[in-house]
Amino acid sequence: MRVFTYLLAATTLATFAVPAFATDYPVEIDNCGMALTIDQAPQRVVAIKSTAAELLLALGLEDRLVGLAFLDGPLPEPFANSNTPVLSDKLPSQEVVLETEPDFIYGGWESNFAADGAGERPALAELGITSYVAPAACRSVKPEKLSFDQLFAEIAEMGAIFNVETAAANLIEEQKAALTEVKADDRGLTALWYSSGTKTPYVGAGSNAPEMILEALGLKNIFADVDEGWTQASWEAIVDANPDVIVLVDAAWNSAEAKKKLLAENPITSKMDAVINEQYLIIPFPASEAGVRNVPATVDLAGQLAGLSF
Repeated sequence: MRVFTYLLAATTLATFAVPAFATDYPVEIDNCGMALTIDQAPQRVVAIKSTAAELLLALGLEDRLVGLAFLDGPLPEPFANSNTPVLSDKLPSQEVVLETEPDFIYGGWESNFAADGAGERPALAELGITSYVAPAACRSVKPEKLSFDQLFAEIAEMGAIFNVETAAANLIEEQKAALTEVKADDRGLTALWYSSGTKTPYVGAGSNAPEMILEALGLKNIFADVDEGWTQASWEAIVDANPDVIVLVDAAWNSAEAKKKLLAENPITSKMDAVINEQYLIIPFPASEAGVRNVPATVDLAGQLAGLSF
C-alpha cells in the first residue's frame, strides 16, 4: 500500500507570520440551512467522520474532543496516537453521544444527524448542543460546486467558532502554499474516479471533492457532466469512455488492490488501456471526501501522475 504524507503537522503551523486573532463572540453562522449562534468557544466536542475529526486535530483542538466516531480509516500522522475515545466504529446512537455531555457536535455528513444517529439537529439544540454539518456534505441546501476556497472557508469558520483563528489562518496559508506547487498535467488526459462498488461502480462526478481534485491535476473527469458529488455508473459507460487514468479510492472495506483485481478480471474492463497498463492513482478514503486532507492528497496524486508514462 502506498504511504501518504500528511502535510499538516502541528509543528509546522507557526512557520507563517500570520497576525494573532481572537474571536469576537457571539459567532452567528448559517450552516446547512440552520442558523447557529455560538456564544463561547465549545469545550466538549464530538466529531463524526474523519473529515471532521482531522480538521479539529489539525487546529490543535484535541483537548476539546470528548469523542470520535465513524472514522473512515486510521488517523494520519501526527495524530495516530490520539487518546480521544472512539465512541463507535459506525454512526453512534444519540444515547452514546449524549453520555459524553457534548456542547458541540461536528458531523462530516448531514445524515449523521438523524433520529437513529447522533440525534436530529432541532432536538439537539433544545438540549443546548450546537450541531455543525461540513458545508460540502449538506443535502438540505444543495452546496455549490466545491472549490479549495470553500474548504479554506470551513477552516476559517472552525477557527472562529473555537477561538483559534490564528491557527486556522496558518493552516490555510500552509495549504495554499502547497497547492501552488501542483502543476496541472498538460497531456489532455481523461480520468475515472472509482470510489466503490463491484456490480455497480460508484464514481466521482462533477461537483464535489473528486472533481475539484481532478481539475487541479489537469485531468478531465469522464463523469464531470453529472451535477452530483458522486454517482452510480455502469461498467459499459466506463469502457466506452476508456479513460487514460483511473483513480482508485483505497478503503478498508474496498481496497485499491481489490479494485485492481476486479478491473483486471472483469471481461470488459480488462480490455481498457488504463487497466492493461496499470495507469492507476491511489488515494486513501479519508482524503477522498471534502476536508483538510484534500490539498495533501492533491500534492501526492500530482506526484503519482507525473510518474506515469503514456
